[in-house]
Amino acid sequence: MYQIIAEDGRAKSAHMETVHGVIETPVFMNVGTVAAIKGAVSTVDLRKIGTQVELSNTYHLHVRPGDEVIRKLGGLHKFMNWDRPILTDSGGFQVFSLSGLRKIREEGVEFQSHIDGHRIFMGPEESMQIQSNLGSTIAMAFDECPPSLATREYIEKSVDRTTRWLVRCKDKMRQLNETPGTVNPHQMLFGINQGGILADVRIRHAQEIAQMDLDGYAVGGLAVGETHEEMYHILDETVPHLPRHKPVYLMGVGTPENILEAVDRGVDFFDCVYPSRNGRHGHVYTSHGKMNMFNARYELDDRPIEEGCGCEACRNYSRAYIRHLLKAKEMLGMRLCVIHNLYFYNHLMEEIREAIREHRYESFKKAKLQGFLDKED
Repeated sequence: MYQIIAEDGRAKSAHMETVHGVIETPVFMNVGTVAAIKGAVSTVDLRKIGTQVELSNTYHLHVRPGDEVIRKLGGLHKFMNWDRPILTDSGGFQVFSLSGLRKIREEGVEFQSHIDGHRIFMGPEESMQIQSNLGSTIAMAFDECPPSLATREYIEKSVDRTTRWLVRCKDKMRQLNETPGTVNPHQMLFGINQGGILADVRIRHAQEIAQMDLDGYAVGGLAVGETHEEMYHILDETVPHLPRHKPVYLMGVGTPENILEAVDRGVDFFDCVYPSRNGRHGHVYTSHGKMNMFNARYELDDRPIEEGCGCEACRNYSRAYIRHLLKAKEMLGMRLCVIHNLYFYNHLMEEIREAIREHRYESFKKAKLQGFLDKED
């Protein structure tokens, strides 16, 4: 059940009940592609830093260790020791990123494994079966993410095929949820809106899939090369045509600035590899923008990464020590930066929810965006 608690302009904050616990939105999902956060971060750590939802990848888990293996071990929650919600993406983006290794047809996509090159076929039914074996809280429909520079003709045909695939995903998901012994008989399904940066195609597709009464709706195929202004324009045009009373997920986005702007356009769910990827390279987020911890200016700096931050890194270690660890290539340095970044994102979402519920989101967003521009002395 998804219930909007507060609205402030187009921004909304909701309370979403799932079989694996409540999700308060807007929410940032911490990305654990292969059932683990890169950077030596455990599910115990995720609980400590306030993670609500973990995101894993259907394609990668299908290839290794295999979704049947995970099913036999009780499903993804048990496998990775995580009792809160999990969203699994359909594998579509990964499949379509293998442009030289795949062949698309109406039934689905044939492609080569990036690990050993063996041939794999995945279509709507296969993606739903894999995600059912994983037992995630929310499954994503199998779609095609067309290249942002594809022709209008290609994008329109691709979007129509994605709609047909969505119908098949919904039918298969219903069948799987009714099958005795399924890992999670309450698995939810989110459909995905596509259309590149063609606003009219996006709107038409949003209107079509809105009629299917799904558990939620995602906007896919953005943050793949278009400008931020183009992305915000597509959200302005598209989101109003998705059901207001259902969660909206902007896939693969993004920076703190992107999140603040997208929340203002009615988006509930986010995910992005930025906090973990940047953390592994010593780049950390603060309320005054990003810091590069390799910078020589931190060699004798005994302050935490950010004053007042409640993460494990900031409560216990100095900038100087973390810089030393990174320079010495000690894994602890990478781990502390990733934990800080994930905490920063999760805490930012808490602040966003509070601002919406107190009807001060516009001033909050303005102050936050200004803060990110005010680089530290």
